[in-house]
Amino acid sequence: MLSGRTGGQYSDQNWLRSFMFTLYGTSVLVVSYFPLFYTHLGFSSPQIGILYSIGPLISILSNLFWSMMSDRLGTIKKILAILLAGQLVTALLLARTTDFGAVMFILSLFYFFYYPLFPLADTMAIKIAQRHGRNFITIRVFGSLGYSFFALTIGYVLRALGSSSSIAVCIVIVVIALLITFGLKDVKRTEENNKAMIAGSEEEPLKRGGLKQILLQKEVLWFFGSVFVLAIGYRMNEAFLTLSLKAMNAGDEIIGWSLLASALSEIPVFFVLSKYGDKFKELPLLAFASLMFAARFLFMSLANEPGTVIAIQAMHSISFGIYYVTAVRYITRIIPDHLRATGMAIFTVVWSSAAGLLSGTFGGFLYEDAGRTVFYVVAMSFSLLAFVGFLSKHLVDTGFSIARYSRRKGN
Repeated sequence: MLSGRTGGQYSDQNWLRSFMFTLYGTSVLVVSYFPLFYTHLGFSSPQIGILYSIGPLISILSNLFWSMMSDRLGTIKKILAILLAGQLVTALLLARTTDFGAVMFILSLFYFFYYPLFPLADTMAIKIAQRHGRNFITIRVFGSLGYSFFALTIGYVLRALGSSSSIAVCIVIVVIALLITFGLKDVKRTEENNKAMIAGSEEEPLKRGGLKQILLQKEVLWFFGSVFVLAIGYRMNEAFLTLSLKAMNAGDEIIGWSLLASALSEIPVFFVLSKYGDKFKELPLLAFASLMFAARFLFMSLANEPGTVIAIQAMHSISFGIYYVTAVRYITRIIPDHLRATGMAIFTVVWSSAAGLLSGTFGGFLYEDAGRTVFYVVAMSFSLLAFVGFLSKHLVDTGFSIARYSRRKGN
């Protein structure tokens, strides 16, 4: 019986690891190679910025809608399958479209199904890891491995076939991910969480108010505000990294190597923080990660060679790697389990959607009018502002803790 349960646990986790591995292949395409596809269609930098910002705009609603549906229905697996099916249909339509207006419309539908996949997959990974007494990172790291694999592989594939084949490659990956969902084991609400959803709890008032109560917490608002500022700089770099490399005459395979450098570099940090991260407070780690983002964008403003950019991309480890693991740990501490999907959706809306909307439109005009150097200096400034936000919150909390301790000691 024990071996059967153990085999089931490994099967449960391995299907999800395979799904994570494949899912992040679409992320490689959408983030890094779709802009090259738009360039192939003859779109300008401002037009590409607008197309990039459409997704975040749509996902503000789609993330919350699908995640609250998941929380309400108590299923993640079925929602994932629906999203991938919708993504497949819209990708097939996108492959036949070249007009800017039509691309913008179909891409809006594509993003409606694309963005919610990642917070829901992360939520499933968190819950399955908790079910089996494992760390969330042991599953999520396969997303990084998948991103690394597809970043390099897709670069060489598109070098051989051309950027016009980006959508075709996307369709293949989506089909594989959709087939894998049939092997996933759904995560259901526990009986305790169901009761909390119905009756609430005097000890945890947050559970009674749902989304409203999450957003009314000062701690949550400060966190998401700092995340939003940090995300603007990060999304600016994400949207225009490939165009920056193309301006340096880098080939598609070089773009793949730059993405590989960033994805592989974060994996050791994920494991180190999963083992030792609990020994450090979250806010100082987030402040440090913001500072590393600032240094990374400063170096990008000075870089003139593709090889230098690949080296700078390795700083993804001490910037995004530290930030992501720590931010997820912070969210799981301040938001209760039965609202976890909604909490992760809000996090995704702030980190990807709202920031992507601003960075895409604003960044596109800034990149074209002011140039790459000024573009990255502005991104660095946002990172420094986030550093101040996280650090000041930590100092305020520390000050309150010292004051409470002093009052207690005085009594």
